[in-house]
Amino acid sequence: MKIRLEKLSVGYKGFAPVVSDINVEIRSGELTCLIGSNGIGKSTLLKTLTGFLPKLSGQLLLDGRDMDMLTQRERAKLIGIVLTQRIDVQNLSVTDTIGMGRTPYTGFWGKLNNEDIAIVDKAIEMVGISHLRTRMIQTLSDGERQKVMIAKALAQETPIILLDEPTSFLDFPSKVEMLQLLHRLAKETDKVIFLSTHDLELALRIADCLVELNKDGLHRVEADKVKTEIEQLLQ
Repeated sequence: MKIRLEKLSVGYKGFAPVVSDINVEIRSGELTCLIGSNGIGKSTLLKTLTGFLPKLSGQLLLDGRDMDMLTQRERAKLIGIVLTQRIDVQNLSVTDTIGMGRTPYTGFWGKLNNEDIAIVDKAIEMVGISHLRTRMIQTLSDGERQKVMIAKALAQETPIILLDEPTSFLDFPSKVEMLQLLHRLAKETDKVIFLSTHDLELALRIADCLVELNKDGLHRVEADKVKTEIEQLLQ
């Protein structure tokens, strides 16, 4: 699986594009981190990739399939999403919350069958939160909640997982653990795992690939180049 962006322009209809002429390929089996300055358009790009925001022009291809030609249900079977804001969920257990990832296959009110339950259990084990499965979601720390939402995305069984600032609200050790977890999951599951981050130092150490968004578009960048730019800023 891969995401291919060809001459893509993103933004809001009726206004000038936030970023134009985006040409890049994001591959499975890699942890790819999206970097760029504040306000450059990282969230706008992610919203476009998820289908929350329509593209202005160009092509957005998921394994060669045009995103515009997919139904909402088809997208839900291709793309799992973990957003940056704290989840506002009450009185649901960790297991029940992760089980909601099966909604594209069961429907909103669908009852989980034995296969669904096995998939949820596997997601819980992969993320390493078996000890939390009976806890209520509102009792968890921010780091634990993020792990639950990642397990929910895994239970959705999509080949693509997109994350918007997954290390926000986390202390430094939890940030490291989170990126290491995502790196391991990319390798073990051969999924596209693509996230935006401001934690440049961690991204440089852990990510397989960095893509930088700037006024000239979106480009793969070498870690050494980013390190040099950081050192110049600190001089």
